[in-house]
Amino acid sequence: MEGDLVVQRSVQDQLNWEPGVFNSSKIGVAVKDGVVTLTGTVNSHFEKWAAERAVQRVVGVKALAVDLEVQPFGSFKPTDTEIAQAIEHALYWDVSVPSDRVKVVVDNGWVTLEGNVDWQYQRVNAEDDVRKLTGVRGVSNRIVLKPSADPTEVKSLIEAALKRNALLDAQDIKVRTDGSKVILTGTVRSWIERGEAADAAWAAPGVTNVDNLITLSYGEAAKAAP
Repeated sequence: MEGDLVVQRSVQDQLNWEPGVFNSSKIGVAVKDGVVTLTGTVNSHFEKWAAERAVQRVVGVKALAVDLEVQPFGSFKPTDTEIAQAIEHALYWDVSVPSDRVKVVVDNGWVTLEGNVDWQYQRVNAEDDVRKLTGVRGVSNRIVLKPSADPTEVKSLIEAALKRNALLDAQDIKVRTDGSKVILTGTVRSWIERGEAADAAWAAPGVTNVDNLITLSYGEAAKAAP
C-alpha cells in the first residue's frame, strides 16, 4: 500500500534523525496497514528505547512491534553482579528516587525493579537510571505506587493539566477515575500527544494506574490540513 510506503520512509528518516539511535542502518523497518515492526540489533537498551520513541513520533503509525536485539558494542560485557552494583550506585546518586525502597534483580542482563514509591516520576526516573547503563538488555519496572488522594480531586487536577498543555487539544480527551485508577478516552493526532496525556495523568498525586484508551485521529487531521 502506498500509505505504508510513506510511513516506512518517514520512520526510516526519523530513525536517521534521532541522536539516540547510533546506527540506524542496523534497524529494519516493515510496515503493514500502519503497524510498524522494527527488527535488527542495537548496542544498548537505551538505543532500543530511543528507537521506539522515535517511531512513536511519526504520523501514520497505528501500532509498533519491537523485535530488536541488544548486542553490547565491544568485548566488554559486565556480569549480572557488576550490573546490579552499577544500578545500586545510580539509584543512590539520584536524589529523586528513594533508593532504599527499590529492589533490583538482574538475570542475564535483564533488570527487574520492585518496591514502592509515592510518585510516578520516581518510578520513571528509576527506570531511566537503569536504561542508560552498559550491559542492560531490558527493564521490567514492577515498582508500585501508593494511593493517597481523593479521586474527584485527581480528576480535576488532570483535566486542568491537560488544558494547560500547549501540545494537546484537551477538548477531545475525557478523564474518568476509578479509585486510584485513571481512565483516559478520546482522540489525539499523534502517539506523542497520547503520551503527553498519559504523563499528565501520572503526574497527579495518588494515581497508581493509568488506562490510556485514547485513539489516534491523524487521518482526519491530515484531510483537514491545507
